[in-house]
Amino acid sequence: MKTVERSGNRLDPSTGPGENSQSARPSIIAIQNLRVEYPVRDLGSRIKVAVHDLTLSVYAGEVFGFLGPNGAGKTSTMNVLLGFVHATRGSGSIFGVNVEEAIARQRLGYLPELTYYYKFLTAEELLRFYAGIFGIPRAQRARRIDEVLKLVELEPARKRLIKTYSKGMQQRVGLAQALINNPDLLILDEPTSGLDPLGRMKVRAIIQRLKNEGKTVFFSSHELGEVETVCDRVAILHQGELKVEGRVDELVRQHQCNLEQLFLKIVGYQPDTV
Repeated sequence: MKTVERSGNRLDPSTGPGENSQSARPSIIAIQNLRVEYPVRDLGSRIKVAVHDLTLSVYAGEVFGFLGPNGAGKTSTMNVLLGFVHATRGSGSIFGVNVEEAIARQRLGYLPELTYYYKFLTAEELLRFYAGIFGIPRAQRARRIDEVLKLVELEPARKRLIKTYSKGMQQRVGLAQALINNPDLLILDEPTSGLDPLGRMKVRAIIQRLKNEGKTVFFSSHELGEVETVCDRVAILHQGELKVEGRVDELVRQHQCNLEQLFLKIVGYQPDTV
């Protein structure tokens, strides 16, 4: 039987804020015994197990870091939550609704790792387009567009073509698009990938503001230093299996190392010695 180290996630509801109080809050994401398999032609039609019996909860109002090396099963798990792929076994729910139901994603915003936007549009035009898709009443669209552009610090550039934006600005347009329907849950896949230090800092600040507004943020990242800074809890996957889950501060204290060192230990990395 596999063993998963869990730190600070089986909690006493009587504890106060800042302590072990997650269980007093509802689970926004609940994953139970999730298994995801794919056929692989290169293996002679054999099956690749991308996610193996994953059980995980993400609570209201927390920033949760979903970590692992490439191929660990992070994107497959996110794809199940987003309805892009079906679970082979097990289940997932968002706001208590099975992810197989489209209604589960009504209060969700999503930023993929690789984004594509109509770059001949301005940010304002793009957001107006998405506001229409989400059915935001016309009378409310202008105000909501103003709100999200202010949040992601793109107000001065709202009428510029997106194709003239830097990588960091385009990523913030993506965040604005994910926020246009005022979701309670954000799923972000590598939101700081490819950004320079200033761009990463701005995305971190946006995530912190979303948390302050009571949003729940579930995101994957390879930038472990910033994960340690911004996340309340993390889960580390390796080869499709959950290895560690818990509060960042407790994991760091228990293992007497920072999050990056713990991650490298879990994935079995051994630095070369001279």
